[in-house]
Amino acid sequence: MTEGMITLGLSAVLFAIGSVGVAIRRNPLIMFMCIELMLNSANLALATFSRYYSRVPETLPDSIELASSTDLGSATDGAVFVFLVMTIAAAEAVVGLAIIIAIFRTHKQVDADELAELKG
Repeated sequence: MTEGMITLGLSAVLFAIGSVGVAIRRNPLIMFMCIELMLNSANLALATFSRYYSRVPETLPDSIELASSTDLGSATDGAVFVFLVMTIAAAEAVVGLAIIIAIFRTHKQVDADELAELKG
């Protein structure tokens, strides 16, 4: 088993833990932590795929030639996507925590089942 397969397996396990946590837990803070775990596992998978696919032309036999070196992208493409996902995760955490604090100030409790009753 290669290093990339182990990393992708770890990413899948982290994503599964996060999705089970979102489905089972009713505390919005725990749910946000699980969503962050899922986003970080996606970042791990993106970085792994970026590292693997940036090395593909080096591992091809000499008889196979690519049309150009830009067909598969560069090693920095995955890093750009990881940075984008991290930015979105940070914005999601700020907005989500602000909403949770605003609800806690008015209702003195934070429970996802109770919040569902606030619909008008």
